[in-house]
Amino acid sequence: MHIAVAGNIGAGKTTLTRLLAKHYKWEPHFEDVVDNPYLDDFYHQMERWSFNLQIYFLNSRFRQVLQIRQSGKNIIQDRTIYEDAHIFAPNLHAMGLMANRDYNNYTSLFELMEGLVGAPDLLIYLRSSIPNLVSQIHKRGREYENSISIDYLSRLNERYEAWIQTYDKGKLVIIDVDDIVFVNNPEDLGNIINRIDAELNGLF
Repeated sequence: MHIAVAGNIGAGKTTLTRLLAKHYKWEPHFEDVVDNPYLDDFYHQMERWSFNLQIYFLNSRFRQVLQIRQSGKNIIQDRTIYEDAHIFAPNLHAMGLMANRDYNNYTSLFELMEGLVGAPDLLIYLRSSIPNLVSQIHKRGREYENSISIDYLSRLNERYEAWIQTYDKGKLVIIDVDDIVFVNNPEDLGNIINRIDAELNGLF
């Protein structure tokens, strides 16, 4: 079984992935942030490094999904391959930070990959307001994220909402994270788990 957690930067994907992996005894697969050789350069010079970064993420995520499918295990994944292709890359292209030829090349590669990997059995989308995202980003204090603008986050949020409205690849749970604190409130986490249970019980 393949579960995936989607959401904007700072929405709480990694934290929820850890908590759910522990609760359900699922194997967590996290986004490659620490070893990513492009992230720091990208946030300082987006136009120069946008294509390199997106190709790195696409490659990393494609390998992840293939491993998940081959493992036969119950796995929960922090961010999906769809977010790269439907949100981050087109946003960079629309902002003039990725050239047309690079974007077309990227899109062609994604379409090839998409035909080879299946969608997650359940997608958990963390919906968040911009003030909440900014608060969470500042709280975790990653230096390379200090230069993320409100405008950039807002554009991503708009694309997330548009994508999730049309998502039809599998089961979907939408969680509004503004008013809950699942990291240290067992009741909030319990409510999320109940909603996931309801979807999972309908899967089999």
